[in-house]
Amino acid sequence: MSDYLLYNGSFYKNNELLITADNRGLRYGDGLFETLRFKDDKIFFIDWHFERLFYGLKLLQFELPGFFTAQYLTGLVISLCKKNQYKCARIRINIVRGNGGLYDAENHFPNCIIQSWALPDEGFHLNENGFITGIYNDAKKVTDNFSNLKNNNFLPYTMGALYAKKNKWNDALILNTAGRICDATIANIFIVKNEIIYTSPLTEGCVAGIMRKYLLENLQQNGFAIKEKEIFVQDLNEADEVFLTNVIKGIRWVSHCGDTVYKNSLTYSIFNKLLKNLS
Repeated sequence: MSDYLLYNGSFYKNNELLITADNRGLRYGDGLFETLRFKDDKIFFIDWHFERLFYGLKLLQFELPGFFTAQYLTGLVISLCKKNQYKCARIRINIVRGNGGLYDAENHFPNCIIQSWALPDEGFHLNENGFITGIYNDAKKVTDNFSNLKNNNFLPYTMGALYAKKNKWNDALILNTAGRICDATIANIFIVKNEIIYTSPLTEGCVAGIMRKYLLENLQQNGFAIKEKEIFVQDLNEADEVFLTNVIKGIRWVSHCGDTVYKNSLTYSIFNKLLKNLS
């Protein structure tokens, strides 16, 4: 972890306290976050990230001051990485409302915490050892207007990650309230059957992932068949290949889900065509 973070535009040491017990982000998970990949003063997919972030802020009814723009946040990210002497980093922008009770927020100002973690100074690579996954059943993801946001109400993913660690999995797959495959704790999911690639539509409650968006916009143009469709547990059991995606790791090949074993030939082809030279 880095030495410094930013809170509302000012540098603080990582061990300094920033909020009080009255903070609505702490009390109610009242906020959202964005995870970015940064390298050489550049944020990958910057327009898509800030489009998602500002859409979420509007949906959560934050009142943004005039200076609070994508350009302002970009400048903060660059200054933080320079302060921590990071050339390549994972960035987390966390925005929470301030103090107050459920019905009496003091204001709707976006309190902004930006953190950074060093990443290897290299591009994406595909894992040689396949991920081990399983299905987490104890919490289901709802499908509503807020489901596609990276909001701070992250309980299904938090508990799914704990369950995955307990079972020595690399990740856990999350179901929606209809019992269908939604996504994974830190990634979107794609399955391959008969050389057709499928991923859950946003109506299934999955996070509107940036790497997911990139693949949806580029797979067909590069000769791959891709469809958004509801994914049932049975579809997962009958899939030829499964892979997970996020903007930090790119693509992660899944070799096992429970007792089901998957190949990786199409996954490798996708990686080589669309991610190998992306950075």
